[in-house]
Amino acid sequence: MTPAPIRVNEIFGPTIQGEGALIGQPTVFVRTGGCDYRCTWCDTLHAVDSAYRDEWHPMTPQAIMMQVDLLSGGKALTVSLSGGNPAIQPLGDLIDLGRRKGYRFALETQGSLAKDWFETLDILTLSPKPPSSGMETDWQKLAECVAAAGPDTKTVMKVVIFDDADYAYAREVAARYPELQLYLQPGNHTPPQPGEEDGGIDMAGIMDRMRWLVDKVTTDRLYTATVLPQLHTLIWGNLRGV
Repeated sequence: MTPAPIRVNEIFGPTIQGEGALIGQPTVFVRTGGCDYRCTWCDTLHAVDSAYRDEWHPMTPQAIMMQVDLLSGGKALTVSLSGGNPAIQPLGDLIDLGRRKGYRFALETQGSLAKDWFETLDILTLSPKPPSSGMETDWQKLAECVAAAGPDTKTVMKVVIFDDADYAYAREVAARYPELQLYLQPGNHTPPQPGEEDGGIDMAGIMDRMRWLVDKVTTDRLYTATVLPQLHTLIWGNLRGV
């Protein structure tokens, strides 16, 4: 049976992963198009907003892996599947094909859609959205995503933090999933607007929130958390394709 096409917004790299469990590690990104969320501070509107759907091209797993092979020089590395919400797309065949070639696969999603192919990933980052996003978490669906990944996929949690309400939310995530590594990162207040390539970077605000967040975590003895900046934001702002 012919695999279902995958809507791809962009494929780029190798570059480094800018956040979470693989921060600093070389990766090729496959960014899919489409999302079931509309976060107020979304920094990838080109992969979320239907206004950009003409940029989302249907591709087969074979065509995607050809592009990944070209970018990587044929040397297997980690492929980061992102979006939008990549869980919307039928990525199981792509992961199977790439893993047969020796590639590792990491995926980040907000945890609103559980897929059986999560168990074929090397790393699943669940990034439920805090109050500042304007979204509400369906805790049952998030639990289904954790269960779908199973014991062989490394599953971690990541929460973007802007304020006290977000921090309280992150502590609830930590309480619900004490067995999972939790990554906390200060957000960038200046996401790109429709029609803009680069929304700039609120460096002073990010550094203030970073120091505040470190103080909160250490004062509260939230020792299970790892506090990290968005490394790619510090280097490139919200520039696309890096």
